[in-house]
Amino acid sequence: MRIYPAIDLRGGQSVRLRQGDYAQETVFGDPVEVARRWAAAGATFLHLVDLDGAREGRPVNGDAIRRILDATGLPCQLGGGLREESHLETALGWGVRRIILGTRALQDPPWVRAMCERFPNQIALGVDARNGRVVTEGWLRESELLAVDLVQQFQGCALPAIIYTDISKDGMLQGPNVEATVELARDAHPIPVIASGGITTLDDVACLAEAGIDGCIIGRALYEGRIDLHEAITRFSKG
Repeated sequence: MRIYPAIDLRGGQSVRLRQGDYAQETVFGDPVEVARRWAAAGATFLHLVDLDGAREGRPVNGDAIRRILDATGLPCQLGGGLREESHLETALGWGVRRIILGTRALQDPPWVRAMCERFPNQIALGVDARNGRVVTEGWLRESELLAVDLVQQFQGCALPAIIYTDISKDGMLQGPNVEATVELARDAHPIPVIASGGITTLDDVACLAEAGIDGCIIGRALYEGRIDLHEAITRFSKG
């Protein structure tokens, strides 16, 4: 599987939240230095989230994102606040490889399908869920829609991936929700699924890899030294 180191951006800094709670933030400093560290450890793709953008509904941390792209030369996927066609054009113009759409996918599925046609294989579906139900707007609003039902609306679209985050696990260092991820991957087939939330040990990565999950995003466990990125990539990455 592919390992995606996570860099969450807030106020131009690299941060981590617990369960998506903006009041439970840990700051880890300059995101460019963080990105360089992950690149030196062998990362082949970075996962970026504009947390300010997710709250405001527009890209906010563009300067930090551009500096990360320039400093590492690595492909990046970006989520957070990308809700208009102009936002997509802007981010792709920066050199972002893949845009993650979440809130707009729930609000306006036909628009997202149209964007998939305009930007084939550059739009990934971000499915953030709590108790199986989709959560949007920076994880501040819980909908009534089940994650599996949202995924079904995008079958046949030119999606390179679905990023599934169980936010009850995110930042808690208690392991991923493997069962829910596998269930979603079964419903999403043949679209690859990338797991996010709670990945704490190499055993967690192994469980996801053995279950056939295409990729995983690792955040707090890297920042706190619980997982060595180079070792994870060496053991599990498909490049």
